[in-house]
Amino acid sequence: MTAELVRGQNHTLPQTRLEIRVSAGTPVVAGATLGDERGTVRGIEWIAHPGSPQLPGLEVSQQAAADHRLAVDLEALPAGAHRVTVLLALPVGAGGPVRFGAVPAPFVAVTGLDGTEIATFTLTDLDAESAVSALELYRRQDAWKVRAVGQGYAGGLAEMLADQGVTDPAALAGSIQEAVTRGLARSVAPPPPRTPEADRVRHATGSADHRPTAPPPAAPEPPEPLADPATTGPAHTTQPHTAQPHTAPGPAAAGASAAGPSTGGPINYAHPRRQHAAPPSPPPAAPPAQPGQPAQPVAGDATGWSMDERLYNQIWGMFEDLARAVAAYRSAVDFAESRMDQELDRALSDPRNRIGGAGDRAREAARAKRDELASRAREALDRDLAQLAAEAAVVEPALPAAYAGWGNPVWHAHRIPMEIPMALRIGDLHLPERTDLRIPLLVRLPLERGMWVDSGRTTSEAAALMDTDRLRRLAMETAVAHAARLLAVYPPGEFAVHVIDPAGSAAGPLAPLVEAGVLAGPPAAGPGGVASVLAHLTRRVDLVQMAVRARAADSLPPDLDTGEQLLVVNDFPHGFDDRAVTQLRYLADEGPAVGVHLLMVADREEASAYGPVLDPLWRSLLRITPVADSHLADPWVGHAWTYEPLTIPPGSRVLEQVLAAVAAARRAAGR
Repeated sequence: MTAELVRGQNHTLPQTRLEIRVSAGTPVVAGATLGDERGTVRGIEWIAHPGSPQLPGLEVSQQAAADHRLAVDLEALPAGAHRVTVLLALPVGAGGPVRFGAVPAPFVAVTGLDGTEIATFTLTDLDAESAVSALELYRRQDAWKVRAVGQGYAGGLAEMLADQGVTDPAALAGSIQEAVTRGLARSVAPPPPRTPEADRVRHATGSADHRPTAPPPAAPEPPEPLADPATTGPAHTTQPHTAQPHTAPGPAAAGASAAGPSTGGPINYAHPRRQHAAPPSPPPAAPPAQPGQPAQPVAGDATGWSMDERLYNQIWGMFEDLARAVAAYRSAVDFAESRMDQELDRALSDPRNRIGGAGDRAREAARAKRDELASRAREALDRDLAQLAAEAAVVEPALPAAYAGWGNPVWHAHRIPMEIPMALRIGDLHLPERTDLRIPLLVRLPLERGMWVDSGRTTSEAAALMDTDRLRRLAMETAVAHAARLLAVYPPGEFAVHVIDPAGSAAGPLAPLVEAGVLAGPPAAGPGGVASVLAHLTRRVDLVQMAVRARAADSLPPDLDTGEQLLVVNDFPHGFDDRAVTQLRYLADEGPAVGVHLLMVADREEASAYGPVLDPLWRSLLRITPVADSHLADPWVGHAWTYEPLTIPPGSRVLEQVLAAVAAARRAAGR
């Protein structure tokens, strides 16, 4: 039976191999310190954090995330360690909340390896604190217990580490936040909050979902705004869908909801994963299954107001299920290896095993146990993977054009829509445990931040094997394909594309856009062209910002295009002076909130001449690659996922057909 702890309460732990699961509703940093009998941390070697995530018997996440799984083996802790304190902190400078009082209360659960909850603790009554000691595991008379702590620190991570007795806590806190910043630059954003029941409806038995569940509260709570970090960095807060189907919240709505938790009424501290209510619309019923067999998967098997929203939630549910299933498998294999190493150490340290064949038998027995545990873990993973593969097989053909790859027939019958979809597919993700199981990578629309197609040869092995000119052309073709997809999923005239090609080196890849006549103007070349386009878009950002702040949209100039704008920049920083670089950074920071977005094609190494001044620019963009690369991480357990760019089938004319449809729709609309 699960013990629901309150601050100061303790509970005996029935086992020593544990997981500590954190669900915060917003990206947080998770770490842990080891303490001796007096609770003293003996040095940085007793601290696990994103920059140094592993200690003997302890492993924490390598990035800030809304959910964490911390692995603990109390028997494997260093000699003299009698206490494990779990620490949570809000990332600094990520654009998200700066105090725990502005977000839902974090929820922490101590579980067994099978996911069974042993004790839970909801950290309520936090206000100005930006860091908190959540709970501690401590040894008492050869038994281990867990205590709910909930001690908050308004001074943040440095103050909390100082309270733990850490030497030079400010320097350590700075290095931790730097590691977190690097992690945010590669993290895929979680989707906006699901319906209040928190998880998609899963009819299949043997699901890959390993999330613990809990009894519903006495009365359902209304959904609260949750922090939804943008694809790789600063967090943006969005509201769950509560009204119009197909309609994604616009920039103004997103900004308003972001201010809500800190400026509105009292914060509801009931954690969203503990809310239970009926979904807004039921998913389609699954066909009946044979007794003892998993139910047949159904496209749209998730909650949502429309089929597009149900498919969107289903895809993200599959992504999360795969991440957690593989995490459970890897954790089990690591445990099997760790146990074998411990048994081998004990066997070899016993003098009696040095005589005859006793040592060999002990080694064989330890390896046999390891193989058995790993085999059982793989069987469980294979069941989960098979279920997810069956689900993917029915979901992929049912996807609308915005969610579908170029090879999906839906693109050949595509018609320009009258409203924008919820999201756009920009690639696929997969893990090495099963590379043919691809999860679509969806980004919300309107775009919450820009993208950067990395044209550098030093970014991955696949890129290093390619000719430089071929790689740059492939990167620009990738950017053109993404621009075409964006044009095709927006209503006529509500999305404009500008291109900066300073040296005119991208004429070939840009030909489909130019020949279709869908660009806002000819590709800008030379320093003068660069300055002109940047000045035009910077002026637009300034005017719209002033109109929004003054609530005077009617005062905008009549010639101002209020539709979404995309700036495609090739071969950066060629043709950019210091003023142009400053304007580009301004557009990256301020543009998305008022509908101006960047799509850059660049090699970061070539831009290194500007020094660290451009580091914030790179971090503000979602890095994608023209070739497969393992550089993205999920927001739940932090796996390194291989990103596969979308490719147009050889010989296909789908890109030209789509752009022709965009041009025809614009002519019909008189734009």
